[in-house]
Amino acid sequence: MINNERLVRACRRQEVDRAPVWLLGQAGPYLPAHQDLCARRGVLATLKTPAEAVELALQPYEALGVDAVALFAPGLLFATALGLSLTEDDQQQLRLVEPLRHEAQVAALTIADPGDALPFVLETIGQLRHFVRHDVPVIGSAAAPFTLAAYLTAGQEAADCLAVKQMLYGDPALLHSLLDKLANATVLYLNAQIEAGAQVVFLDDRLAGELSLADYEEFALPYTQTVLAHLHRGPKGLSVPAMLSVNNAGVLLEKLAETDANVLSLDWRLNLTDARRRLDAAGFSHVALQGNLDPAALLGTPDSIQTAAEELLRDIEPIGHVLNLGGAVLRQTPVANALAFVEAAKSGVKDVA
Repeated sequence: MINNERLVRACRRQEVDRAPVWLLGQAGPYLPAHQDLCARRGVLATLKTPAEAVELALQPYEALGVDAVALFAPGLLFATALGLSLTEDDQQQLRLVEPLRHEAQVAALTIADPGDALPFVLETIGQLRHFVRHDVPVIGSAAAPFTLAAYLTAGQEAADCLAVKQMLYGDPALLHSLLDKLANATVLYLNAQIEAGAQVVFLDDRLAGELSLADYEEFALPYTQTVLAHLHRGPKGLSVPAMLSVNNAGVLLEKLAETDANVLSLDWRLNLTDARRRLDAAGFSHVALQGNLDPAALLGTPDSIQTAAEELLRDIEPIGHVLNLGGAVLRQTPVANALAFVEAAKSGVKDVA
């Protein structure tokens, strides 16, 4: 089975020869080559140069042999398609010039054609498809509406939801207005990526797990449903699969399955066997699972990584499972350890004598 088929078939819960493997955040600063490239002119300038953005995305594919090439495009990058201005700090982290906090700011948001606002992203995807051809699929990505709202209100890719929760509790109508705009804009962005050649899309809602079940149902679920319901994914059975990623997803699991995502990418806190059992009992046996090794496990030894990968593969059924981390690769991760995980995944579970 060619690698290109392996990931897409797993996303559709079709039979595969082995679980496909890639890493959340695989095109990231744990790679020295990534650090070197971004240090030359900064992250923004690098991303706006398709040849360099292609190089960033291909680095882990060439170094690790993963089963997919993932677009490197921070979620906050999309702010430029909303008429907002970005800058970059000394740590090469993107920041908004002015965080989004007030009604007038939300009202002033524009929804630009991604081809006009982010042509370099689409060109990068097209070049990636040309480079990898049919060897592996290209994964496009975007932040989901709630998580993007958290970034915009914080002015950076925040690790918490304090700013957006202040809006949620202080002016919920304003937050709904913002989320509605973000959902519609994200539909355009992901559809443009699909048209450019993305064969899988990854919707990152990492901060939605900071919500209660009731707040998730009101402020995240309907807007994620809007995005996924309007993607141009192609005919049924041959559609572009959509992955949804949420941290701290335990209490939300069944609700996540209501989004119409093909794959739920779960963090390491949730046991995949239990998740599979819960989804099947709730009538979501068609939903695949992705994950979910603790990223800190890659700070161990090659032997411990091999054992951890085998335990994951042993615990979850082979059909409908994409092997991955339960969070982004940590910056401190040795490249050799990331490679050990990928190689362990490819070798599968060894027989015990």
